[in-house]
Amino acid sequence: MISTIYVEPLADGWAVRQAEVDNPQVFNSGAKAEDAALRLAHRLARAGKPSEVVVYLRNGALGGRFACPAMETNA
Repeated sequence: MISTIYVEPLADGWAVRQAEVDNPQVFNSGAKAEDAALRLAHRLARAGKPSEVVVYLRNGALGGRFACPAMETNA
């Protein structure tokens, strides 16, 4: 199952949310939030779990989607 990571604007910052995690990560800038989301997606991919990053802009429009397919693990 694909793990979706969302980058969403807040009133005073940006949130990185994931359904599997109860609390969002909060950042002062969208760039920092997007960077954290992409690093998390790559870590999940290296662990064999496909993931997707969905970024929303301040106006609510979709800013981008990034797919990170699962990498094969040598078990």
